Amino acid sequence: MGLLDGKVAIVTGAGGGIGREHALALAKEGAKVVVNDLGGARDGAGAGKAMADVVVDEIKKAGGQAAANYDSVATVEAGKNIFKTAMDAFGQVDILINNAGILRDKTFNKMSEAEWDSVIAVHLKGAFCVTQPVAQYLRERAKGGRIINTSSLSGLIGNFGQANYASAKAGIYGFTRVLALELQKYGVTVNAIAPVAKTRMTEDLPMFQGAGAELDPKHIAPIVIYLASDLSQEYTGRIFGVQGKKLFIYKMTVSDGMETPGDIWTPQEIAKNIKTILGE
Repeated sequence: MGLLDGKVAIVTGAGGGIGREHALALAKEGAKVVVNDLGGARDGAGAGKAMADVVVDEIKKAGGQAAANYDSVATVEAGKNIFKTAMDAFGQVDILINNAGILRDKTFNKMSEAEWDSVIAVHLKGAFCVTQPVAQYLRERAKGGRIINTSSLSGLIGNFGQANYASAKAGIYGFTRVLALELQKYGVTVNAIAPVAKTRMTEDLPMFQGAGAELDPKHIAPIVIYLASDLSQEYTGRIFGVQGKKLFIYKMTVSDGMETPGDIWTPQEIAKNIKTILGE
């Protein structure tokens, strides 16, 4: 018996890297998997069926069930079609993993509008487009479900040259927190991962130079299986960091702060008390 027997999962951007590992692991645990991938370059250019088809074939050769979808995630119509692919192939959806992404790195002052818009469209708008039909279905079905989003160290901590990508991934944090609140009463958990792995997307970034098996994307899949299974039922709205063998949690913290000594703060009083306000 697999942890996910009888479940149907959608994985976006599953044609390679982290998404491929998700899809293979889900199938190994018994889930039927919709493998979505546009089949383009890491900057989002181009398209093709080969990447999704190869992963579907891998799953089938291992004895699992899978269906391919080749839509971009960046439109509402495509999001509905990805959901429709799952319903047509397997009759239900239980798990959604928003993994699709692109990179168009550039320092902020040199970044074009197109470089900004394209990254926001795939990561942040894409999460909206694919999640909404699934969330509406899970709410109406009222039998629970799992939504797992993909944030990033860049969005939660920051990274030079990635203002577009970091903004999208920071948005995923807020998106995850709100959906967790809105869907909790329907038994649907919504969590996110912030993975660090060496893939086609990241292999030439400075922080990955010299990295080997310790940052293999296979390290990311176990937390996704946990979050997709009944083992994680009591946890929602969490952001799990994954870096090689290390798992941890990202948390937004609020300092104790202090109240103004007068009726309203003055800039001078703020300056005088800034260490206390900051919690330092």
